[in-house]
Amino acid sequence: MKSLKALLAKPFAKYIQKKISKWANNPIKTQEKVFKKLIKQAAHTAFGKDHDFENIHSHADFVKRVPIRDYEALKPYVERVVAGEKDILWKGKPLYFAKTSGTTSGAKYIPITRASMPTHVDAARNAILCYIAETGNTDFVNGKMIFLQGSPILKEENGVKLGRLSGIVAHYVPKYLQKNRLPSWETNCIDDWETKVEAIVDETLPEKMAIISGIPSWVQMYFERIQERTGKKIGDVFPDFKLFIFGGVNYEPYRSKFENLIGRKVDSIELYPASEGFFAFQDKQDDKGMLLQLKSGIFYEFIEATTFFDENPTRITLKDVQVGVNYVMIISTNAGLWGYNIGDTVEFTSIKPYKVIVSGRIKHFISAFGEHVIGKEVEYALQEALQNANTSINEFTVAPKIETENQLPYHEWFIEFEKEPENIALFAKAIDASLQQQNSYYFDLIKGKVLQPLKITKIQKDGFQNYMKSIGKLGGQNKIPRLSNDRKIAEKLTNYKKA
Repeated sequence: MKSLKALLAKPFAKYIQKKISKWANNPIKTQEKVFKKLIKQAAHTAFGKDHDFENIHSHADFVKRVPIRDYEALKPYVERVVAGEKDILWKGKPLYFAKTSGTTSGAKYIPITRASMPTHVDAARNAILCYIAETGNTDFVNGKMIFLQGSPILKEENGVKLGRLSGIVAHYVPKYLQKNRLPSWETNCIDDWETKVEAIVDETLPEKMAIISGIPSWVQMYFERIQERTGKKIGDVFPDFKLFIFGGVNYEPYRSKFENLIGRKVDSIELYPASEGFFAFQDKQDDKGMLLQLKSGIFYEFIEATTFFDENPTRITLKDVQVGVNYVMIISTNAGLWGYNIGDTVEFTSIKPYKVIVSGRIKHFISAFGEHVIGKEVEYALQEALQNANTSINEFTVAPKIETENQLPYHEWFIEFEKEPENIALFAKAIDASLQQQNSYYFDLIKGKVLQPLKITKIQKDGFQNYMKSIGKLGGQNKIPRLSNDRKIAEKLTNYKKA
């Protein structure tokens, strides 16, 4: 017999799905309303006055007055907010700062306001409700749920609480989920990631786990610890495990490893959350595109990635985007980020409704020879090769190898195999062929003998985890870049080469 919670979940899910459909089916008007509201509400802030918000009536007006900024360029305003000033980027003071580790800026303090906080919580909830509305599956609502995340312990700076986004969100778990949710508060507060994972395994092993959520690489670590302890597949340890929710990186390179660890297929939902906003979630099981959140206090602009570094790249709004083009996503939000480059690139898979996939990072590419290979291309190439080989991987990253002795330069792929391919040369050839097919510049460089085909460097078991530990970034929301245009990561990974 179904519980009251399970019975109520279906009608509530259908109600939320209808609400989402209203704005998803009226996207341009929805974004216009968001834009006008943002400008009006921030007109009397320091940023609004400095950029003449009073005279912004259109997107063209906005482009004239508000340049594209990354965190470094917005930092003078953020520092005033951190110092305790009010009405700087948004009305009043923020509720929180989400602290993230920037690669160039050191620590970043991303404001989260009274207006923006609910959108982070609602989008995550709505992703699950859309799944229920589509599948009718409510079996998992009475089981236990785990969200692998950062510590919920928050510090305070000039009256504003400070912590990791996932730790902040932990304070907003609805009451009806509190009893179902793991890990415990005490375990969640453990700082050391390896100690924390062991404690999570202790807590979850006796429970009926139904939903497991987190960045794939760290969920994999949790699954491996369970398998080491029990000698069983995850699906046998947790027969009620029905739904895997993930974000942060593409799941496809991990899929075969996960299905092997679990022992069966489970449904999955992809999310696109960030400290700067919750941008999209997968609303259909048979569609990998994620529904762009158009009514969440975020106004979106897009710049074609190939023109992003031009002097005056064209900024377009939703109505002018095209399917299959690689765009840098620019946001303006009710947390006080304006014309803000979060660094992500996206591609639209659909414009009715507007759905995206994350194609990479604008700073994470390889173009040491003019090839401009992006994250989406390397992930797809690897995925294709994995489908045709009896092999699985744990982790990978790619870097250019420019200085070589008496041979052409090449792209070096660092791969930690769970199960090595029978013929590593054929596997490398398959990846390279896919890359050449996807990227005409790369094809020309190989054909013109400027580059030689890629080479694979095998990394020892747990090599990537040990590397992340060595730089103090093991666990939580940290993830390794898929590709780099230099050898900084590559040089350190050579310490973990398989003999």
